[in-house]
Amino acid sequence: MKRTIRMMISAVLIFTARFVTAEITLEQLGTYSAGIFNGSAAEIAAYDPATQRLFVANGAQARIDVLDISNPESPSLHASIDVTPYGADPTSVDVYNGMVAVAIVAEAKTDAGTVALFDADGMPLTHVAVGALPDMLAFTPNGKKIIVANEGEPSDDYTVDPEGSISIINLSRGLRRISVETAHFRRYNGKEDRLREKGVRIFGPNASAAQDFEPEYITVSDDSRTAYVTLQENNAIAVVDIKQARVTDIIPLGFKQHLFWRNAFDASDRDNTINIRPWQVRGMYLPDGIASYTAYGKTFLITANEGDSRDYDGFSEEERVEDITLHPYFLSLYPDIQEKENLGRLKTTAFPPSGKTTASDGTDVFHHIYSFGARSFSIWTEDGRLVYDSGSEFEEITASFFPANFNSNNEENNSFDNRSDDKGPEPENVVLGVINGHTYAFIGLERMGGIMIYDVTNPFTPHFSDYVTNRNFDGNPEEGTAGGLAPEGILFIPANQSPTGVPLLVVSNEVSGTTTLYAVIEPYN
Repeated sequence: MKRTIRMMISAVLIFTARFVTAEITLEQLGTYSAGIFNGSAAEIAAYDPATQRLFVANGAQARIDVLDISNPESPSLHASIDVTPYGADPTSVDVYNGMVAVAIVAEAKTDAGTVALFDADGMPLTHVAVGALPDMLAFTPNGKKIIVANEGEPSDDYTVDPEGSISIINLSRGLRRISVETAHFRRYNGKEDRLREKGVRIFGPNASAAQDFEPEYITVSDDSRTAYVTLQENNAIAVVDIKQARVTDIIPLGFKQHLFWRNAFDASDRDNTINIRPWQVRGMYLPDGIASYTAYGKTFLITANEGDSRDYDGFSEEERVEDITLHPYFLSLYPDIQEKENLGRLKTTAFPPSGKTTASDGTDVFHHIYSFGARSFSIWTEDGRLVYDSGSEFEEITASFFPANFNSNNEENNSFDNRSDDKGPEPENVVLGVINGHTYAFIGLERMGGIMIYDVTNPFTPHFSDYVTNRNFDGNPEEGTAGGLAPEGILFIPANQSPTGVPLLVVSNEVSGTTTLYAVIEPYN
């Protein structure tokens, strides 16, 4: 295998040389470890500049770890906030003017969840009920409201499927008069076929639109009026009027055509090589993280196109391409497509948006192949028009930096090519930061690890700046010597709020249970 990899390296290096610009980069300062491997001990972080404290969601211990980062080179545990009085474990945290908001899932995730509010010292202020499985929350930029994405995942046997929803917590009249409104999806019940025709995935067993929509991640417009919420499994974005607490639109994201060279990807974990090439595949974007910013007077959305499937004991959409029946015409064009070294190992869906018919013997016949995730980040207009996609760059760049560990998983080293049949490097989250008038996107790769940095000042012509990871491919993940594994949360701290006066990036690593602080460096200034 090493000989094959070496043969690929020179071509990959030549192909990716154009990416290395290093306009800004990251310099590791310090790391705090919760000491728990693969237990979701560091998921999402939020920062309070007044106290110079980080608040980190530690799901493994059902608490918020409060870290003192007054010296970013030596972050330390200041205190912890126990969330068990309010539910099972925290999923998200945000801070505004010393108020800490925490989303907490119920003991039974299909029951209503809770948002609890604390001061920066961890003292409880109040709490309110929200929808089932509150998976992410965010203060609006003006701090008057908290927006909560209630994912509403089904039970593992799929016998209970709560509705997804968005809770809007109003703080404008003070904590004594706090109120909660819910933006439902019920107005789309009975319109499922129409939504499917537009490209929205609605496919849960016996699920209404309201049950099938699963809000994942939130971004709020700069004017605090509109929230944009990813509906990951549905391959769509919900638009929410915050004042009216109303979902005003569902935007389908369409598909990425991997047949083009600019959208090439590696599809097999059984070919023992780096093989980034075009395939006759339609990639479903299925974004997780989302961010927004204003450019040229317009709002633009940035998505991290992770991909996700529904895979429960009671229902699963996952199939391997080698196990589905392809239409004879498709096979006539690509006769070897279902071999393991081609697309045979690629995970696809048994419930595509279109392109499946039923033969006379009851067999499902597939006219197209769909993949989970787009292995990229994308920029969209606020009404869902795609203006940029990073194409195949993530796999090309990681292949050039770490050819012997390309498409590794996040739980073990020596796992070359392990994730090629799934979602590749798996971009999980994205956060934006403004430095000297330039807007940069920082995108975390959940499987391969590390942070991709792009200058997105012009949303139509972004360009790569650097790829930085502190993963140690010679270390032992379970012993904590492999560096940061599975970046889940990313937080940008601007220079005017930073303890050092230099912009910081905070990365919460779910598998390694570590929170790492980086200085954002401009090497040529």
